[in-house]
This record gives sequence, C-alpha cells and structure tokens, in this order.
Amino acid sequence: MVEVSPPPPPHPVTRNTARPIAIVVRAAVKERRRLTPGACHHRGVPSAPASDPSPPPRRVQLIGRAISFVISRAPFLWPLLKGWSHRFWEGMASTWDERVDRSGPDHLAPRAAALLHVRPEPERALDIGTGLGDGALLIAREFPHARVRGVDLSEEMVRRAQARIGLDPEGRVAFKVADASHLPFEDDSFDLVAQLNMPPFFSEIARILRPGGHVVIATSWGPSTPFYTPDSVLRRGFRKHGIGSTETGEAAQGTYFIARRPDGSPE
Repeated sequence: MVEVSPPPPPHPVTRNTARPIAIVVRAAVKERRRLTPGACHHRGVPSAPASDPSPPPRRVQLIGRAISFVISRAPFLWPLLKGWSHRFWEGMASTWDERVDRSGPDHLAPRAAALLHVRPEPERALDIGTGLGDGALLIAREFPHARVRGVDLSEEMVRRAQARIGLDPEGRVAFKVADASHLPFEDDSFDLVAQLNMPPFFSEIARILRPGGHVVIATSWGPSTPFYTPDSVLRRGFRKHGIGSTETGEAAQGTYFIARRPDGSPE
C-alpha cells in the first residue's frame, strides 16, 4: 500500500492532469510489485552497465515524464507518490554506483556546462536529489569557496554520500536527508540551487533562493530523460515566482536551463 502523508488542502483535478496522475499511480504500483535488483528506475538511469551512455528505455521515459508532469502542474499530489518513491530509492541506493557512470562526462556534462554561466561565484549552493553526491561535489570543485549542501529523499543515499567525504572539519560540503517539496532550510538560504534529472518544485526552490541567486536545471539525456521538464514549463513555473530564465543550452546528450532571481525581491 502506498504510504500517504497528511492530505493537502482540496484542489481541483482537471482533465489535463487526470490522465498523467492515473499513469503515475498505476506505474508506481506496478513498479513496486516488479522491483528487482536489475529493475529500471525513474530518475534518469537505466539498469544497463555503467559504461552504457544510452538513455533509458521508452517505457521508463514515459513513466518519468508523467511524474514530472504531475509535480510541475499539481505538486499537491506529491504525498501520494512520496512513500513509494522513498522505498524505491532506498532499494536502489546500495547498487546505485554500479548502475550509472555518475561522475562520467555524459552524465554530468550538462550541469558542468551550466555552471560556467553562474557568476558571481555563489557563497552557498544546494544540490537537490543529490544521490551519492556527485553533483554536489562537482559544484564544490567548480566553486572552491562555496559551502555546498546536498539533499536526497533516501537515507541510504545520503549515508553513502556523506561517507565519501568523511569528516570535513570545515563543513564546506555536507549531505542531509530531505524532501524536495519541503526543504529544511530558511528562506533565502542559497544563491545557487541545482538539480540533475529531477522534476522541479517551483515554489520551494523560489522560497530558499536568495535575491540575485541562480537556478540550474539539467538533464543527462535531454527530452529522453525520464524526469525531463520542457523549457517552456520551466520558464512559466519560475516566472510565477519572480524568477526569469537567462540561459539554455546543450552539452553531450543533455540539456540545461538557467534562471535567476532579480537582486530585488519579486513583486
């Protein structure tokens, strides 16, 4: 049975959202029943060997796209998927590094290309859906003076990510268990918020982003990435929160989208 958080306030479900919602719920139940050590996952990586740079199978892409559709247009439904998603990623965590070349050029190239456009250097950066921390460590290498935090829904992912950096006496890089829809940080906490192969929770990103801060949304395989959100949806979602797009581009097989919050508070 799917674990459900306390129900959100009533919200109308339109015809546009009803079909993707049904797809997601059915897919969640089916994937949970068939989950095996070699099963595919929805964050954007197939169960192929780590050296295989090809995008995930079509079926996985469709499931991920439906989940992204729901989160970008009806984020109040996330509690219906959160419990299943947590169990799924906990099950994947122990073999995550065997499934994908996480730090390879194809996987991280879009984020690396996007970070070249982030200036001035951020003081505090957040990597949402950090997994084993490769994206957060890339940010830390690109911006050697920034304090970097990585968050993930899976406790085991975070434990393994933290183990990679050991005890950092300066506390420059650290990892924490967190739900992307309700981040454990104060308003205006970061001047860079980045995520790779993840659907965006627009209002929460806007809440924690400082005036003048940047958002980087990257995908490893562009439209073939399961958790792909089209640029038009990203522009519209962030514009509602006073965050304007500044740059889009491609790198390797992937894409990136950059947005920036004005120095002054949005109207």
